[in-house]
Amino acid sequence: MSDTACTTNAGHRILVVDDNRSVREALVILLEGRGFGARGVANGREALETLRAGFDACLILLDMTMPIMDGRTFRAAQRQDPALTNIPVVVMAALSDPTEAASELGAVGGLAKPIADVEPLVRLVSAHCPRASTNRLSARAGHRAEQSLTDRKCSA
Repeated sequence: MSDTACTTNAGHRILVVDDNRSVREALVILLEGRGFGARGVANGREALETLRAGFDACLILLDMTMPIMDGRTFRAAQRQDPALTNIPVVVMAALSDPTEAASELGAVGGLAKPIADVEPLVRLVSAHCPRASTNRLSARAGHRAEQSLTDRKCSA
């Protein structure tokens, strides 16, 4: 699975920002298996570059602790950019309280890492992004990704 995978349904895509490649790829596969388009990047700087290059995201899943540009720094830059400020963000945190971090950053939600139950994630995404089309193959891949996320002992 490529970090740049996405569907062509503009406005129906999620940008996954996480420095842990296996978590990032598993989230992209999971979301695609659930009928969403997704793309993964490794840090906040790559996220800003991707968004400013025209990736039309309906939601950003944002890890808080990353090298190069962390989640807080990304969120500050995003909020200062008029073209990006209205894209909702869900923060993901392993070392801090994700609900508190979400509140501090004006995010629409927060999830603890590792993600033990993917249903809250899918509900948050569904609230902000309409689903793209899905097929049996992507649904199977999504199930494998879901297993990968819930089986992980540590994803920070």
